[in-house]
Parts: sequence; structure tokens; C-alpha cells
Amino acid sequence: IFQDLIRYGKTKRGCGQRPAWLRLLQVPKRWFTHFYVVSVLWNGFLLIWLFRAEFLGGSLPSWIQHVHRALGRDSQSEDTGNEHFSALLVLLLLWLHSCRRLAECLWTSVFSNGVIHIVQYCFGLGYYVAVGSTVLCQVPTNVRNGEVLSMQICWYHIVGITTYIWASLHQHRCLVILANLRKSKSGKVVSLGHSVPFGDWFERVSCPHYFAELLIYVSMAITLGFHNVTWWCVVMYVLFNQALAAVLCHEFYRKNFSSYPKHRTAFIPFVF
Repeated sequence: IFQDLIRYGKTKRGCGQRPAWLRLLQVPKRWFTHFYVVSVLWNGFLLIWLFRAEFLGGSLPSWIQHVHRALGRDSQSEDTGNEHFSALLVLLLLWLHSCRRLAECLWTSVFSNGVIHIVQYCFGLGYYVAVGSTVLCQVPTNVRNGEVLSMQICWYHIVGITTYIWASLHQHRCLVILANLRKSKSGKVVSLGHSVPFGDWFERVSCPHYFAELLIYVSMAITLGFHNVTWWCVVMYVLFNQALAAVLCHEFYRKNFSSYPKHRTAFIPFVF
């Protein structure tokens, strides 16, 4: 049951024949698209809310203020405009990331007939709601008080956004490489099978798109100024989640392709 829960797509083949009742608890892997639909809508809504609060004199929703009180953040005296601006940037980056991933799911990726567990699916929907809310909860409750938002660009904003763009470009290239394995030169889908990918970061790791996902979340931690412990907890979750998926995929490639490059690591180049 545990193996069925953590595996999805091609890696479920390692579970053998599953009981009929377990097969009832699975949904198509292409439903990954729903994660990004939810993220674009919810995080776009939060972004508009935060923008109104920062620039138009609005206020944050009452539930955010309740969360702040529960975390003790409303008692903190330090209230810098830079903290507001960093959170706004990260929420914008998160929303742009979701928009790109949604576009890739709709027009780039070629999904097989793989499946995911319904628990994974429901958790994924909740995750993309929670992660945007987490960013909003980093903004102090006394958002404006008539003051003008500080738009000062700091060095860590530049480093974070540069890392974000770099990782996003590589993730897109790797997803295009994976999609092209199932397409003819004319762009027509000719197969739903699995092949060994080559090019870009695939020359070093089995799952560079997972590694790029981790770098994207690290870039957001940098944009928040390195010191945000809450967001580093999110990064740690992404690290373990993507590492597990990468190990299972790496295992699949090595088991099913005898000529699979031995120098490739599963997740992080030269490391793991």
C-alpha cells in the first residue's frame, strides 16, 4: 500500500499487479494539470489581494490576520517595507511558475496512461493552496498604515530572480526534451512509451526537471532574504519530495535500459 501511495506514472510498474480496490484509488497522471489550474487561480487571487493591500490602501483578509496572531507575528515590532516587497516578488514568481507549468502541461508535455494515487492528487491540490498562503503569511499585518511601499531592490532580489530564471529555462528545456521523445519531427505524438532522454542537464542527472524545481524554490528563499525559516521548511519539503521521485525514476531507467549512462546521478549533479 505504501509503495502504491508514493509511486506514480512509470514508477508504479515496480509495484507489480495491484488489487482491484487499490486501482479504484487512482486517477490519470495527466490530472497534474489541475494542480497548476488551482495554483494560477488561487495564487493569482492572493497576488491581487496583496497588491491592493500594498498599493491601494486595502487590508489583508481576516483569516491571514488570525494566522499572524496564532504565530505571534502581529506582536513583532520590526516592519520593513523591504519585507513586504520581497513577499510580493515571491508571490509573483510563484504565480508565474504556475502559469508556465500550466502552459507546459497543456501544450508541451505528452502524458502517458500513467496514474497517481488519489491521496497524492488531493494532497497536491491542497499544497498549491497552502504554499501561496504561506507567502502571504510572511507579510506583517499592519501592511500599509498610510505609508508608501519601499521598492528598494536588494542584492538578494537580483540573485534570487536570476537563479529563478536560470532554473526555469533549464526546466522548460528538459520538459521539451521529454515531450519530444514521444513526438515525430513534425510534432505529432507517435508514442506513449518511455525512452532515455539526452541533452541539457539530462547529461548529468536522470531527473533534471526535479532538480530545477528545487532550485526554483531555493531562488524564492533567496528572494525573501535567506532568513525566512518558514520558507526554508517549504524548500526542505520540496527537496525530499523531488528527491524521492527522482530516485524512483532513476531506478526505473537503470532497470529497464541496459545501456543507461552509468555516470548519471538521480537528482543532484555529481552528488546524488
